[in-house]
Amino acid sequence: MTESKILTRDQAIQQAERWHAEGKQLVFTNGCFDIVHLGHIDYLEKARNLGDRLILGLNTDASVSCIKGPLRPVVNEYARARLMAALEFVDAVTLFDEPTPLELIEAVQPDILVKGDDYSVANIVGADFVLGHGGRVETISLVPGYSTTKLIERIKQSF
Repeated sequence: MTESKILTRDQAIQQAERWHAEGKQLVFTNGCFDIVHLGHIDYLEKARNLGDRLILGLNTDASVSCIKGPLRPVVNEYARARLMAALEFVDAVTLFDEPTPLELIEAVQPDILVKGDDYSVANIVGADFVLGHGGRVETISLVPGYSTTKLIERIKQSF
C-alpha cells in the first residue's frame, strides 16, 4: 500500500487532476524529511488538515546533498519516500530533483501551499503561482527543539 502512494511526476499530475475533478482541496508541501522526527509528523498532520489531500514533494538524494552538504541525506530517497507514504495523512509522495519545487508546484497546481513558519510567505517558492491561481499559502508553527540538523549534532556529540 505505501508504495502505491509513491508517484512519478506524471502520475502525480494525473492524480492531482483526478482529485481536482472530484472537487478535492489539494495541499502541497515539500522537503527533505531526512531522519523523521516529531516535528515532521506534527507539521505534515497539520498540513493535511488544511485540505482534502496532501501531496508531498520529496527532495531526491542529489538535491538534499546540494542543500545540506555531502554527508546528507542520512536516509536514502527510497526509504524516505516509503516512510512518508506510510503516514496516513500523506496521500501522495513524488520526488523532485530540481533546486526548488517550483516546476512540481506548477504541475500539480495545489489549492494550498504549505511551509513551516520559519519561512515568510514572500520567501516560499511557488507562493506567487498558487496565489495567482486563486489558492492560498499557509505557514505552520514548528515544534520547538526539533530539527534533523540539530538531531544529527546531538547524535555526534554523544560519541
